[in-house]
Amino acid sequence: MRKKILAAVTAGLIALGSFGAVNAATRDEVAAIHVETASDFQYWNADSPTKQKIVEFVEDVTNPNSKNFIPPEDRIATFDMDGTFYCETAPLYFQEMMFFHRVLEDKNYTAPKKLLNLAKKIQPKVLAKQKLTPAENKAHFEGLTAAYAGMTPEEYRAYVREFMDTNEVGLTNLKRGEAFYLPMVEIISYLTNNGFAVYIDSACGVDTTRELVNGVIPIQYDRILGSDFNFTSTNMGKDNPHDHFYDRHKEKIIISGKPLTDNAKTIKIFSILNQIGKKPVLAFGNSSGDSGMLEFTLQDNKYRSMSFFVICDDTERELGNPTRAASDTALALKRGWNPISMRDEFKTIYGDNVKRAK
Repeated sequence: MRKKILAAVTAGLIALGSFGAVNAATRDEVAAIHVETASDFQYWNADSPTKQKIVEFVEDVTNPNSKNFIPPEDRIATFDMDGTFYCETAPLYFQEMMFFHRVLEDKNYTAPKKLLNLAKKIQPKVLAKQKLTPAENKAHFEGLTAAYAGMTPEEYRAYVREFMDTNEVGLTNLKRGEAFYLPMVEIISYLTNNGFAVYIDSACGVDTTRELVNGVIPIQYDRILGSDFNFTSTNMGKDNPHDHFYDRHKEKIIISGKPLTDNAKTIKIFSILNQIGKKPVLAFGNSSGDSGMLEFTLQDNKYRSMSFFVICDDTERELGNPTRAASDTALALKRGWNPISMRDEFKTIYGDNVKRAK
């Protein structure tokens, strides 16, 4: 009798688990997303205009008999990361929140007094979603590298992995390393499986971005464009930099602590020109910081092209802001970008039990 009861309970749990994503999808579950055809999409509502537009576009430009056929070598798609396929609202970008963790919570790190005072001053404003002053924004940006000065690239990436295991703020049941928009990951998978070269073009630090998506999103390391760290070597200051050479027995490559080379706004276009060398035919963003990439894709393109704009308008499953959502939608429509409503088009965002904390 006891075995029968246990079997019944187990069967019930299995049935419950197969009903749908209860918590956030794990990194392994995100990595398992595989979309080749229109029928493979699971996380978009059936009447989603975005899904329909993407499928129609892909089927059109990959058809050799279509007048809009795009050769495989020219099928380039670029995605911003934060707010486009990864959470940026809880309450701010991943690496900006990691700065507070590093300076205020890391017992193995003693922050310089200037950084400590900055973090103490601006963290309450960030958590309350209050606007920082231009000077505070500049200091915060500079702190994104200053707080890791002297770390090797390997040490920094390990630190990113550790921070990925912390919880997002303002959303339930969601770790930072799991905070991917499942419907947008499906789009990336669909494009990848239909002969598109997919690139990330983000303002987030390139090493941060690579570690976040590693093993989860099907994008190669060399197709990730981001803000660049300035590196140095532990002996660089002892030699003329022009004559300096790296000696693996005596020195290490480390983060210099100088500010990131910022890959934002129009600079995103320059990254495409310098590192891809071809104009995208698809671009996905979510803020005015992506405007350059979205406009460049549509400007004088020799192929059929489209730009998409993710609107964070969901106030139950995300930290949507209705005022900004309305403004962003108006901007997208004015510019000819296709708005994507998270509220109306996403069947789920992170998993069914991820909701706005009350």
